[in-house]
Amino acid sequence: MPQLEPKFLSRGPLDSKEARWKRLVKTNYIDPNGVQRDWESAERQTRPKDSLVDGVNIVAFLNKSTGSELLLEKQYRPPIDQVVIELPAGLIDPGETIEQTAIRELREETGYIGVTNKTSGIMYNDPGFCNSNFNMVYVQIDMSLPENQDPKPSLEDNEFIECFTVPVSRLSAELENLEKEGYAIDARVGCIAEGIEIAKKLKF
Repeated sequence: MPQLEPKFLSRGPLDSKEARWKRLVKTNYIDPNGVQRDWESAERQTRPKDSLVDGVNIVAFLNKSTGSELLLEKQYRPPIDQVVIELPAGLIDPGETIEQTAIRELREETGYIGVTNKTSGIMYNDPGFCNSNFNMVYVQIDMSLPENQDPKPSLEDNEFIECFTVPVSRLSAELENLEKEGYAIDARVGCIAEGIEIAKKLKF
């Protein structure tokens, strides 16, 4: 069974006045047929005024002599009461660039020092439910650097994260095994695995 799993106590409705990080909103709009409709959704309340996105997801590759490995995390997520296999990620601080956020969050959550080499466009987590969005940032980790030999994360007191790596070529198979063990798979990690398998089949 997954480690890092706290004891689940209860779940119940949250008064909007108590919410610190998110809020519920109702959008009124007219559809293409001219019908007026309402849509319920959620919004983050943490996005900096100088940013178009909430945060970053980090696709970090450890470049080893045996081949590239993808850096992943195991983290308990209360909304689904499961430990989830995720990419390193985090919210943007005011005044930060996307790339600065990625490097900071990578170091804080995993201890690794990396260099960004590509940033995606804006992506949305679940646009039918919320406005949360992010940029995917690709980071290369040089394993020959002394600071990457024994990385030490700087986690906050409410963060319980376990880092591990998977050979890129075996990502899909490893995720299948982890799911059988009781872990939940984050959609972004799953989509990367599916993309790799598609590329293999089509011989890209």
